Amino acid sequence: MKVKVVNHSKHALPHYATPASAGMDLRANLDAPLHIAPLQRLMVPTGLFIELPVGYEAQIRPRSGLAAKKGITVANAPGTIDADYRGEIKVILVNLSDQTHEIADGDRIAQMVVARHDSVDWLEVKELSESERGSGGFGHTGSR
Repeated sequence: MKVKVVNHSKHALPHYATPASAGMDLRANLDAPLHIAPLQRLMVPTGLFIELPVGYEAQIRPRSGLAAKKGITVANAPGTIDADYRGEIKVILVNLSDQTHEIADGDRIAQMVVARHDSVDWLEVKELSESERGSGGFGHTGSR
């Protein structure tokens, strides 16, 4: 799939690290380092603008290593970029650790997955069909 992109960053375009990768790393595009304090949220610019085809979205997800090692994650994970959005991609990071973390220009801050989606046409009914789970709520099936 071809996707139009405008790159106002100082960095190469996102790319797949391996042939089987689903996500592409996004990099911070900064003039000066940012410092994200414990429990603070920041919008980090990437300098990237994209034009997705209708029927696709870009999902912004945490990088597992950054989350596991530093407690830095995407606050609205996964964030969604709709096909008709033309603004700069910015990543909402949150620091869940007890240490201030520095984000420098070029740091890999999140990953982006482009995925197909369908649109819903609601069919309003009086009742739903039965299922094995039924109306069981969160944790209904247990933890083991």
